[in-house]
Amino acid sequence: MAWTAADIPDLSGKTAFVTGANSGLGFHTALELARHGAEVHLACRDRAKAEAAASSIRAEAPNAALELVDLDLADLSSVRAAAAAFRAKREALHLLVDNAGVMALPHLKTADGFERQFGVNPLGHFALTGLLFDLLARTGGARVVILCSLMHRFGRIRFDDLHAERRRYGRWSAYCQSKLANLLFALELDRRLRAASFDVIAAAAHPGYAATELQAAGARLEGARFKAAFMGLGNRLLGQPAAQGAWPTLYAATAKDVRGGDFFGPNGFAALRGGPGKASPSARARNPETASRLWAASAEATGVAFPF
Repeated sequence: MAWTAADIPDLSGKTAFVTGANSGLGFHTALELARHGAEVHLACRDRAKAEAAASSIRAEAPNAALELVDLDLADLSSVRAAAAAFRAKREALHLLVDNAGVMALPHLKTADGFERQFGVNPLGHFALTGLLFDLLARTGGARVVILCSLMHRFGRIRFDDLHAERRRYGRWSAYCQSKLANLLFALELDRRLRAASFDVIAAAAHPGYAATELQAAGARLEGARFKAAFMGLGNRLLGQPAAQGAWPTLYAATAKDVRGGDFFGPNGFAALRGGPGKASPSARARNPETASRLWAASAEATGVAFPF
């Protein structure tokens, strides 16, 4: 029988931290983790949306144990504050889900001057993971799940122009670079964890084509109604529900047979939909030299260091 969210084991006593938990994949990830007993920290940029999400989760899972965390991944000061606030309240972290992301935005900058997609998707999560790493390491058997995309296959890491300051900006090329960076981070984190013998699993997941608000966000920022409507049509015709799109993440987060460096995605047609199964990283994502170089660049950009 194919795996579904109903197969998640009892998570009582576990603490989870989910970025971008107010909508889409993050919401459904948080909902299912809470439904199965975990204490879930909803890390979101918009407090009102986070509160609405918490109310929706409690409507489906009345016994849900939820906490709200103010987190803006486009601002490293916010990342540091969120990590510090969490560390002040908790001594263990069993599961960190680096889920939040932005897609195909116009050329915008983060508070720290990074190109927005690169600053949020890989750099914000690199910083957050590093700042929470001591909790993960002391918990024992903890997991980090990093959200990627099939679009990583079209990405290239432009080390000479990571923030699109020298070339003409392409929103989709910037997005693909950012998602390749997410997967490179996940696989390099796994390599370093194993080399240093930490009892932490790093895995990655992608949702296939899941119908969420993400696809049309860039068009809405520009006021491009036709583009937004076109993306909405694509969601209706091709996308699977966001709840199902979250299954690969949930599998990576909770299944007993997950190993460090595993990558999961839908196992149906063209890996766009279906139940969770093993996915194949691109050759660029598997390149350890690129991953090591990107790690060094991320550490320098964020000022965050891991103990390896």
